[in-house]
Amino acid sequence: MPEMTSGWNQQKVITASEEETLQLARSFGEALEGPWVVLLYGELGSGKTMFARGLALGLGVADEGLVRSPSFTLVNFYPGRLPIYHVDLYRIETLRDLETIGLEEIFAEKAVVVVEWAEKLPHEPETGWKVVIKDLGDTRRQIEFSRI
Repeated sequence: MPEMTSGWNQQKVITASEEETLQLARSFGEALEGPWVVLLYGELGSGKTMFARGLALGLGVADEGLVRSPSFTLVNFYPGRLPIYHVDLYRIETLRDLETIGLEEIFAEKAVVVVEWAEKLPHEPETGWKVVIKDLGDTRRQIEFSRI
């Protein structure tokens, strides 16, 4: 995997608004060089989709309105500087469900793969990024980045 611009590993950031979360994720996306898997962890309503939207903007998606939670479609694709697969595992119940969406094939793509509800994966990929988002109340979020 390509190296990441320095400064993100083991970083914890507190954002005070959705806009700050969006801008933080955008900066992270701008720093990504090459294909990566980005696993998003956090409770319902913690800001995973907002983070995915900012990440996509940082990767060159021109219209943030295109980036929506794929809760029902399970996978959305966005063209950008790098192709982006946005996966939402919220409605996944079994390993068979994972197989039907072709997750292994998506992980093999030369793309950035953003996975919401990553805790539903049977195992984390060998390389990538783990982003844990904690709701601190109101619009404040703690966002922690770590390499897998």
